[in-house]
Amino acid sequence: MEFVDLKAQYADLKEVIDARIQRVLDHGRYIMGPEVRELEERLEAYTAAKHCIAVSSGTDALLIALMALGVKAGDEVITTPFTFVATAEVIVLLGAVPVFVDVEIDTCNIDPTRIEAAITPRTKAIIPVSLYGQTADMDEINAIAARHGNIAVIEDAAQSFGATYRGRKSGNLSAIGCTSFFPSKPLGCYGDGGALFTNDDILAKAMSEIRVHGQERRYHHTRIGVGGRMDTLQCAVVLAKLESFDWEVEQRIRAGERYGHLLQEVSGVMALAVRPGRTCVWGQYTVQVDRREAVVERLKTAGIPTAVHYPVPLHRQPAYHAFCRVSAGLEGADAVAARVLSLPMHAYLNAEIQETIVAAIAKAVA
Repeated sequence: MEFVDLKAQYADLKEVIDARIQRVLDHGRYIMGPEVRELEERLEAYTAAKHCIAVSSGTDALLIALMALGVKAGDEVITTPFTFVATAEVIVLLGAVPVFVDVEIDTCNIDPTRIEAAITPRTKAIIPVSLYGQTADMDEINAIAARHGNIAVIEDAAQSFGATYRGRKSGNLSAIGCTSFFPSKPLGCYGDGGALFTNDDILAKAMSEIRVHGQERRYHHTRIGVGGRMDTLQCAVVLAKLESFDWEVEQRIRAGERYGHLLQEVSGVMALAVRPGRTCVWGQYTVQVDRREAVVERLKTAGIPTAVHYPVPLHRQPAYHAFCRVSAGLEGADAVAARVLSLPMHAYLNAEIQETIVAAIAKAVA
């Protein structure tokens, strides 16, 4: 049993993936080749964002977004402690301070009702994370930011590309959206890759220049930048996968609903809530359980792979003690970190396999 079945996906898309890769090998433009702009245009159309900038990873997307906004040493960026480390890592790399706000227990996303109290005159940006494939309450977060001097909101949509919020696509819900094309993501390449989305012409120009070492044109550097280009080959892979992405999103949503239905009969397991007006593409299908280590061992014995995203919240990571600020209590983040467990999830997951997984979980938690 596969946790994420990339082999089945490749077998299904082999012809189009191979053709896309061969086209790049034939023209030989491995850096900023034509597939880069083609992918950007396709993603602009998909999200309805005015601008898409393909970059080298989801982490670099976040870093470039902050650099484009002028985040510097001493600034504060409000975010969640319950996320992959990259969300806070890029803040610290710029000398700014991550300000951690607690999460909702039932979604594991940042709690918008806690954000306003964390804002100070030094607050430069807010980064809600669309964890596990579902967005946070972006309209409420944008409204809070607007009330406090139009603080920039950056959606970390690394796990949620393809999801919707009130009919709008994740990635195009705030000043800047950032996503990842890491292989296990809902839309993944065969290495690292990512993208930025914005409707702001000035930000788009800044982010486009920053990803190529701050160049406005060749050897004319208008700003400090990074080597943040997405490889042409990786763009080709994503373009190939876009051919069936709508189908994959539909299958992920169906698999998530099926898990939820099956788990209703299992006591001792809490499925995450999907809020009204939102869809979840289940970047990871995650539940909450007690005695997690014992459950993991029993599922392993049954041949079922699992993962924990994430066992230690960022405010408890040794590298971040000296660099972060905690806004009020983070009991929710601590609680979910001790209980979350991710189950196999991909577009090729069928009902029979899910029934086997849930039956094993029922035995494991009994």
